[in-house]
Amino acid sequence: MSLSLDRLVVAGAHRSSGKTTLSIALAAAFTEADTAVQPYKKGPDFIDPMWLTLAAGRPCATLDFFFHGDDGILPALASAAPGAELAIIEGNIGLHDGVDIDGSDSTAALARAVAAPVLLVVNCRGMTRGVAPLLLGMRDFPPQPRIGGVVLNQVGSARHQAKLVAAIERYVDLPVLGALPRLADGEVRQRHLGITPVAEAERCGELVARLAAAARDHLDLDRIRKIAATAPDLDVPSPTPPAAATRRLRLGVARDAAFTFYYPENLAALERAGAELVPFSPLSDDHLPEVDGLYIGGGFPEFHAARLTANTALRGEIARHGRDGMPIYAECGGLMYLSRALTWHGETHEMVGLLPCAVEMTDRPQAGGYCRLTPTGAHPWGGGVAVRAHEFHHSHVIGLGEVELAFRVERGRGIDGTGDGIVVARTVATYAHLHAGATPDWAERFVDFVTRVRQ
Repeated sequence: MSLSLDRLVVAGAHRSSGKTTLSIALAAAFTEADTAVQPYKKGPDFIDPMWLTLAAGRPCATLDFFFHGDDGILPALASAAPGAELAIIEGNIGLHDGVDIDGSDSTAALARAVAAPVLLVVNCRGMTRGVAPLLLGMRDFPPQPRIGGVVLNQVGSARHQAKLVAAIERYVDLPVLGALPRLADGEVRQRHLGITPVAEAERCGELVARLAAAARDHLDLDRIRKIAATAPDLDVPSPTPPAAATRRLRLGVARDAAFTFYYPENLAALERAGAELVPFSPLSDDHLPEVDGLYIGGGFPEFHAARLTANTALRGEIARHGRDGMPIYAECGGLMYLSRALTWHGETHEMVGLLPCAVEMTDRPQAGGYCRLTPTGAHPWGGGVAVRAHEFHHSHVIGLGEVELAFRVERGRGIDGTGDGIVVARTVATYAHLHAGATPDWAERFVDFVTRVRQ
């Protein structure tokens, strides 16, 4: 089928160039102007997509070579596009950075794969004439992405901006589409896993509004929109319409400020498989809803440890159901919550106690990046299918008793460098974050397993 969709890849010259701030600003400004914006994020990420979802009013989708493979990028782009007029695709790291030395997984490669012009944002703090050779390299280095224009970020003054523009016009011949000043109150604050989650950010709506106003005041939005419109139509394989899902079970999903890390593609896959998703809050609900299984995703339970501990009724109920054999799937923050206790900054808080271990937060990351896992015979619903996922955690498991692990780690860290996925009864608690694009059948297998257990 032919996909007609204006689109733009927002990339940085390097990490911390301002691409997330610019992507949020553009998504909010165009959405406020009644353009239906579909946001996308390259690479494994939960936090940037929360902000993009808030700015655009549509769930941010993921585009990633490790998850989707080369052949799956365009179908993933198209699956989230219905009803959208403009796609804003936020890259990751720098334009040409990636795992592979040949750049096959870079943001530049993604821009080529989706045939989209690049809007390159450059952090110009402490820079004048040096912006020119930087841009020449960004433009001409393989695979030579089509850079539609440049946005200057962290510009100190009108004089500073004039010097930057003069150097670009003389040496590079790329259009400068705006310059963002040093907006101290417009920075999206950082935490140890990246940008502060929207579920916890104070006045997050006001921040998005300020960024939209900055885009209107300092960027040539009309010209940026016209550059996005130069993206050609794409020939995308026609998707197989999903069969109408027959509701087979009710699946409880932990959703509150402590548990926010869910890919919308994963939730949609569970619904297609026949699960009715029933949200509940480990922070505030006294009891579980009537459900057949639980999905407890990642997040920041350490920031809410005292409140999680105080909810003794729900902790006890989850522990009883888990020991009695209710299927539970937990990722990272969910693993931390199901452990005996969570220690951070010298304070220890009791958790659910379903897992025979405790968790300790650390100052430095214990693992980060992509991982490959092979299910063991202990995995209740693994089916022997290899899993591609990602992990990023500032904690480690301590005092783990004799348990079976659901995965053998082929790449990554997991629990101990060799295995991941603590198995207790019908519970699997892992440090890995799955994505439906990388393991398309995981939702069907989990729902089938929960259905069999219920029956």
